[in-house]
Amino acid sequence: MRIIQSDALVLHAFDYRETSRIVRLATREAGIVSVIARGARRPKSRFSAALDLFASGVAHLSLHPTRDLHTLTAFDLTRARSELAESLARFAAASAVAELCLRFAKEDDSGRVHAVATALLDEIGESDGEVVPGVTLGGAWRLVAELGFAPTTDACASCHAALANAATVLFHHRAGGAVCERCARHSDGGGRPLPADARRTLAAWLAGEHAAPSDAAGCRAHQRLLREFLEEHLGDGRPLRAFLSWEEQRDAPAVAERA
Repeated sequence: MRIIQSDALVLHAFDYRETSRIVRLATREAGIVSVIARGARRPKSRFSAALDLFASGVAHLSLHPTRDLHTLTAFDLTRARSELAESLARFAAASAVAELCLRFAKEDDSGRVHAVATALLDEIGESDGEVVPGVTLGGAWRLVAELGFAPTTDACASCHAALANAATVLFHHRAGGAVCERCARHSDGGGRPLPADARRTLAAWLAGEHAAPSDAAGCRAHQRLLREFLEEHLGDGRPLRAFLSWEEQRDAPAVAERA
């Protein structure tokens, strides 16, 4: 058994038996881990409200070398991020980010997911309604790049030929990004047209730069493109439920928040 202390982010939590909770954490030292917090639901628990969703803190962990479920002995809260629960747009976006981390990251990610995810959740928490989707999309693509399967945007993902900057190209999920006209004709179908401005926005996000879709329709198209790319590379047939919920938000939530 290895005892460590690590900066950690709460991505998911659920009750276990009468008094405990099982928590999924993104940690700086151990990557994504599942832990049991024994006694966390007791009235005078040492964990109190520290294990709320999206909270950051220092996790005291007992890591079992032969088990998938480790032990959380303490969690020293450093940031609660209550602002994410004050807005439906922020909460839905943060939930999509957490789902991305949980479905794609591993225990041996060298802390990359923790670093990007915590910075992104802070950025989402500081953003207002109409800005949230663009901020989240940019951060989600940065996470994808950190996890090592970023799509290509400036060269064909199949034959590696350079793509003209002003060209509308086919974004082929299975091929791994944009493809040239010749490879698109010989593809097995699937994919979506990617206009030049949308490709520039995607390239900026992948490079860690700030960008924004041109309008609400463009934002929804980018959300759909990201979700379909992720589902293709998951390969397990399970839907990304939080992503679908985030994508399906329209004008009603924004009106409710303004009211």
